[in-house]
Amino acid sequence: MLLTNTHCHDLLTKAVREAQHPTPPETDLFQPTSVMALFTPEEETSIILIQKADIKGYPWRNQMAFPGGNCEPDDLTREYTALRELEEEVDIPSKDVEVIGSIGHFQTINNKDIEAFVGIWKKTGDIAFDRSEISKVFRIPVKHFIKVHNEKNFTRRLPGIHELTYPYEDVVVWGVTAKIIHHLMETLLARVTPQCFI
Repeated sequence: MLLTNTHCHDLLTKAVREAQHPTPPETDLFQPTSVMALFTPEEETSIILIQKADIKGYPWRNQMAFPGGNCEPDDLTREYTALRELEEEVDIPSKDVEVIGSIGHFQTINNKDIEAFVGIWKKTGDIAFDRSEISKVFRIPVKHFIKVHNEKNFTRRLPGIHELTYPYEDVVVWGVTAKIIHHLMETLLARVTPQCFI
């Protein structure tokens, strides 16, 4: 288990902090946004994702995503935004999160610049969530993402948007969320032993 294995914890931290990550866009035409890829402290290390609410006319209807949102004028940093949104969406306060660091910037087709952060939840248990925005919360095992990544031969290449998907049960992670997961898997597979996530 990642949190009780000091070696694995240190490898994760080293991987995130020393790897090269996508840099911010040069133009200021993108709206700043932040998300949190939160690792869970359960026996099978997982990452928390949310499925957006099934609301007619909602532009992100049923899409899979990390908890996160737009930066507000009062947000001190992009990391602050990720932690604020994490608490607002899934009721996990910042005091219960160890932030490992940023894994870079990812742009969407609707001109959002998403900075993705990696954190570890210091607790476990049920997750409360805002049902006006979220239909379901998933804890997807890291080993599942690794399996899909390897089976689809994603290693050391970035597939096109139509190929880059991570199916899980009855949902599919695609778009910019899949792009963030791809980069995270590449970062982990290059530096962290798979046994750390089993």
